[in-house]
Amino acid sequence: MSTPERTAVRSPIYGTLERIPGGLMVVPLLLGAVVGTVAPGPLEAGSFTTALLKDGALPMMALVIFATGMELTPRRIGPVAGTAGAVLLGKTIVPGTIVVLLGQVVGIDGLLGISILAMLATFDNSNGGIWIAFTGKYGDRRDRGAYIASAINDGPFFTLLFIGSAGFGEIPLGTFAAAIAPLVLGIIAGNVDHRWTEVMRPVPGIVIPFFAFCLGTGIDLSAVLTGGATGIVLGLLVTPFTGGCAYLAYRFILRRGPRSGLAFVAGTTAGNSIITPAIVATADPRFAPFVEVATVQVATAVLVSAVTAPLVASWFLKRNGELHDPEAVAARAAVDLTAAGPGGETAADRERPQ
Repeated sequence: MSTPERTAVRSPIYGTLERIPGGLMVVPLLLGAVVGTVAPGPLEAGSFTTALLKDGALPMMALVIFATGMELTPRRIGPVAGTAGAVLLGKTIVPGTIVVLLGQVVGIDGLLGISILAMLATFDNSNGGIWIAFTGKYGDRRDRGAYIASAINDGPFFTLLFIGSAGFGEIPLGTFAAAIAPLVLGIIAGNVDHRWTEVMRPVPGIVIPFFAFCLGTGIDLSAVLTGGATGIVLGLLVTPFTGGCAYLAYRFILRRGPRSGLAFVAGTTAGNSIITPAIVATADPRFAPFVEVATVQVATAVLVSAVTAPLVASWFLKRNGELHDPEAVAARAAVDLTAAGPGGETAADRERPQ
């Protein structure tokens, strides 16, 4: 009887991007910047070429937000609302409020070449992919379900809200409504037709590399010289600052004890936030001078925080002896208890030499 031949699926492009933290966003962004700086001519060919490779960022981003909204159903939100709320408070509300207070003192120019726009776009959101990957291995159902927080804070909504409410810019109510409308429409569509939700689930993985390339074509590589170093600084601050706030929410609000260190993995910057500076500048042109450098800073922070957040979370869990899957441990304990003999000894105890 012959054994069917197994053929490995080669993925030299997409597989490589997936192995790089934030690679689906960062690598196409950098490629777009190279093309836009060195050989911008082909991008102006018009028709479908220009639509796909230069002008398509906003519509494709809107599609990703719509698909994200379709995941938000009462069945998913209810059991994990408390955990998601704590993550949203620690990762978005508190850091965003602190940045706003800083802006009241130093103005929208910010500090050390890092604008208030760049700070908000970096600190008030989180990378849902990193959260799911880490909590899928070391968290329980409540932790995994708190991905809802990333779905809510993903995109430009909170940055627009903070800027408008703080008086840093004039964000018309219609602009904010237009920014959040795709998410709301997605929530409605997803709750009406669950089959459509399943169909739309792969959309982010398909669309993100394309709109990242489009966004990159608008970045002059010379901006990297001024924004890259400060972007690393921002990226290194994301995990201890915003992840630390999420940790405090886990420890003192959720009372998760030694497992609270898991919350540090929320200390990331979402890849979708790279487009936030451009969206804010569209709403208020006063932010236009900050867009180019802020975009590079945010993109750098996406990559850096994708590495630092899992490392810090792992260190805290390991230090407290909690670097394991709690549900798997509970399942093994239940099996051992079921197999226990009349005297309470387990199967392993009975096999042990006396």
